[in-house]
This record gives sequence, structure tokens and C-alpha cells, in this order.
Amino acid sequence: MDIQEIKGQDYSIQYDRESATVCFQGELSLGGPADYAPIVQLLDEVANPEPSTITLNLKKLEFLNSSGISMLSKFVIAVRKKKTIQLLVVGSNDVPWQQKSLKNLEKLLPTLKLELE
Repeated sequence: MDIQEIKGQDYSIQYDRESATVCFQGELSLGGPADYAPIVQLLDEVANPEPSTITLNLKKLEFLNSSGISMLSKFVIAVRKKKTIQLLVVGSNDVPWQQKSLKNLEKLLPTLKLELE
């Protein structure tokens, strides 16, 4: 299993290449676009081979600031441009910010599948 990981003080992001799944955990409140660059680079790496499905598992992501939401939105738009990738976003009903913010991603990519558990 080929797993890449980005770790910070309050968060970790793991990418499982085999299943094209990116798991976010903790609290992501980085400063701005420059601080999010390694995550953007990882997401680009996930999307570039154009797998049939990419899963973003956000169930354990307790907080995401506006810069992080912007980063996710830009990724969703990039996936929309590729037209060949099914994007699945898995979130949690127990994390307050996810219900509203993740539903907004569906507006950017109508084919996005959102599962709130």
C-alpha cells in the first residue's frame, strides 16, 4: 500500500494511492494559500492521473478555516474541468461546519457525491 502523508501540529492528511482516497484529520487552520500549497500539490497529484473516482474523507476534520474551504473549492473546480473523475466527499453530521460548507461544493460540481454520516 502506497500512502503519502502531510502532517502539521493539529492535523494530518493521508493519501492512499491504491484507492485514490485522501483522509483529512484534526484542525486545518493554516495561514493562507502559501501555507496550503503542499496540500494543493498533493490533491493535484491525486487528480492528475485522472482516476475514475477520488474520495475525500473529511469525517475526522473538526475544523477548516476559510482558506481551507477555498482550497477545497478550487480542487473541486479543477476536477470539474477534467470531466472524467467522480468525486466522492465523505463528511460527518457531527461536525458543525461540514453540513453547510460541504453542500456548497455540490454547487461547484453537480456530479459530486456527498455522503454525510
